[in-house]
Amino acid sequence: MRTLYHLWLSPFCRAIRIVLGEKKLEYQMQTENIWDRRQEFLSINPAGEVPVLVESDGSAISGSDVVFEYLEEAYPNISLLPANPLARAETRRLVHWFNLKFNQEVTENLLGEKMMKRFLGLGEPDAAAIRAGYRNLRTHMDYIAYLIERRNWIVGDELSYADIVAASHISALDYIGEMPWEDNELVKTWYARIKSRPSFRPLLGDHIPGAPPPNHYANLDF
Repeated sequence: MRTLYHLWLSPFCRAIRIVLGEKKLEYQMQTENIWDRRQEFLSINPAGEVPVLVESDGSAISGSDVVFEYLEEAYPNISLLPANPLARAETRRLVHWFNLKFNQEVTENLLGEKMMKRFLGLGEPDAAAIRAGYRNLRTHMDYIAYLIERRNWIVGDELSYADIVAASHISALDYIGEMPWEDNELVKTWYARIKSRPSFRPLLGDHIPGAPPPNHYANLDF
């Protein structure tokens, strides 16, 4: 059985969980507290980061985008990249946007400050960073709305890896109750479509001890 080493609220790990679900690949999850720097885990991925996917033959693939590209090539029957080269480029551009820009400007400022600092014992949240996260989040929501107003999904007519990555970051923020859904109906409707997919359902069952999600988190109708 393949194993996914992950952290519950990591958007990068969440994206791979959804990809595995979309591709209908069976797997088991292993929570990895990366701050422990376990030697057994470091022998699998010297970078000490998740996600790491270990196939049943012991082959290990690390890094969310690398794992995704591997799954696309190894299990191509259900593809999450468009066929058109320009659309594929646009998908990769938006994946980079959310995993770099959105992550730095929003996820780290909200999830990192309000949740991860508490778990890691790194002191009090930085109020200025949190304010910047809220301000940046609304800008990014407007950008998502701009994209989906012109397309069926973020890139085009079909669900792509770009939708999955964007929704993974948003789902982590939604778990801690930091998504202002009332501010953007277009984004809310798009997210509801992804939230309703069978591949997304396992994420809605997440429940971290001591940090339960808000009541609407697992509600398909919000």
